[in-house]
This record gives sequence, C-alpha cells and structure tokens, in this order.
Amino acid sequence: MKAIIPVAGAGTKLRPHTYTQPKALIPIAGKTILSFIVDQLQEAGIRDFVFIVGYLGEKIQDYVRNAYPHLQTHFIYQNERQGTGHAIRLTQEVVHDEEVIVVLGDTICEYDVREVVDSPTSMLGIKKVDDPRSFGVAELDDHDRVERVVEKPSIPKSNMALVGIYKIRETHLLFDCLGQLFDENIRTNGDYSLTDALQCMINKGAHFRAFRVKSWFDCGKKETLLESNATLLKKLGGNVNPLTHTFENTIIIPPVSIAPGCSIKNSIIGPHVAIGSNTNVNYSIVRDSIIGSYTNLFEVVLDNSLIGSDASVKGLSRSLNIGDNTEIDFG
Repeated sequence: MKAIIPVAGAGTKLRPHTYTQPKALIPIAGKTILSFIVDQLQEAGIRDFVFIVGYLGEKIQDYVRNAYPHLQTHFIYQNERQGTGHAIRLTQEVVHDEEVIVVLGDTICEYDVREVVDSPTSMLGIKKVDDPRSFGVAELDDHDRVERVVEKPSIPKSNMALVGIYKIRETHLLFDCLGQLFDENIRTNGDYSLTDALQCMINKGAHFRAFRVKSWFDCGKKETLLESNATLLKKLGGNVNPLTHTFENTIIIPPVSIAPGCSIKNSIIGPHVAIGSNTNVNYSIVRDSIIGSYTNLFEVVLDNSLIGSDASVKGLSRSLNIGDNTEIDFG
C-alpha cells in the first residue's frame, strides 16, 4: 500500500507564514503538521509515500528526506493547482493498481490507522459537523455504507463531513473516474474534485464504508491552528525536558512544548505555547501562541499569536500574526 499526501496548496489563509513556509511545515504542538500525518501512517506499517508538491515544494522534499530518510518517497509536482482530483490523477504512473490511503496535507485526525489500512473495503473518514456546507459530505445508510458523496453542497442532506482521509482499494476505477472528469470537464467550484471521482466510483459499483474519526484538528487558519495547538498540547502533555533546558528566572505553565537549543530568561511561558528550536525569549510573557525557530522575543506580551521563524519582536504587543524573517520593534 502507498500513502498519498497532497501538499501543493499555497495556504493563503495562513499568510504571511505561507509566503516562505509550506502550510504542511507550520509547527504545531512541537511537530510539523506533515510529521503528525507521516508518523501516524508509518506507525501503521506504511513505508511507501507519494507527496504531491507545488508551491515551495523543495522545502517539503528537503524536510522529508532529512526527517524520514528510511522511507521510500516519491515527489510529484502539481504545477497547476486544479483541485484534489487533479492532484491525485498525477500519481497514476507511480501508483498503478496498488491500494492507497490518501491523507490531505492539512488533516490531523485521531483514528485507528491500522484498522483503516487493513480494512477489506474502501473507507472514507467522516466527522459530524454543525455546518457541512464548507466540506465534502457523505450520505450513509444504517450500516455506515456510503451511498453518496457531494462536494460543498448548498443544501446538505447529511452533516457527516469528509475529513480528508480516504482508503481506496479499487485504484484502477479511481483513475478511470478521474480521467472521466477530465474528458468531460466535470468541475466543482472550478476544480476537479476528488469527491466527484468517488461518487463516480460509487455509481460504477465501488463500495465504501465510513469510519468516524475521534478528533479532527483544523490547521487551515490562524485561529483554528492555535486552538488545535492548545488541544494537542493538552493531549500530548507538552515537551519540556529539564535535562536539556535551563530557564533562568522563568515560570513555565504547562502544557507547553519547547524545542532544543532555546534560551528563555526572566519570562512566563504558557499555557498552550509551542516554541521552535534555538529561539531566545527574554523579559516576556507568552501564552496560547506558536513561536517559530531562531526567533528572538524581548520585552513582549504575546497572547493568541503566531510568530514565524527567524523573526525578531521587541517591545510590548498583544496578538500578532508575523511571518518568517520579520523584525518588529515597539520601542
């Protein structure tokens, strides 16, 4: 089985960070979004990965090759972003007829990955939501068999949203349906939709079962990314090793995650703070925030903030959204 992870999106809702960093490499709870996905899949025994890259794709390649040198990896460029259906179709020559599990590159969920991978049928991950109009939606029978899937319906007949995890056995039929979308120029909201291809498969006799994820963490924009960071820190318990961290005159309020190489003095850190490696913090108060690597904070008060890597912030502030390589002085 191969894992397909589309990570070609520009991540416009997370700008300015995604001007210099792919969304999949944004840090959260001490890891990157992408590492949460890859770690789950390799723990379930998957060793063969296909990454669909585009915007800042070389950074994805460098990260994966450095962090996961033992995995078999393929990188396919999606130079024109025409939807998830278009992205998956590009993998056909690598996948052939092999079973796949597709996990969208901004999807962090809690679920039994091994159960999904070992399932004798194709599977779609779902989660009940209050307003399903912004998602693909699955309509189910009483036995969780998928009867119909619709992409962003204006009048939903179900509140079961597709979370972006798809285990597909009939890959030959998947690629046939994707080809049909292109041949007939069938688009939804201007894109070739994977959801439309799945419906085509159902129409041609493919059977899908739905599985419910325990948690679904939204990493698409600043506010929900910070909420997901806080929730994951609570679940994971944070990561501060007293043997590798010495914090002078500093109070740590867990849960927090502080990467190696950080210098923190005269500060209050936490709760719900993730700090990247080799960052310096002095005379500051930071809570409910994500701070990148190689960043300097001096005399600041940060709350609900997202600070990129190689940034420098001096003076007093409240809530910021600052990209990489930025310097701000409030003095």
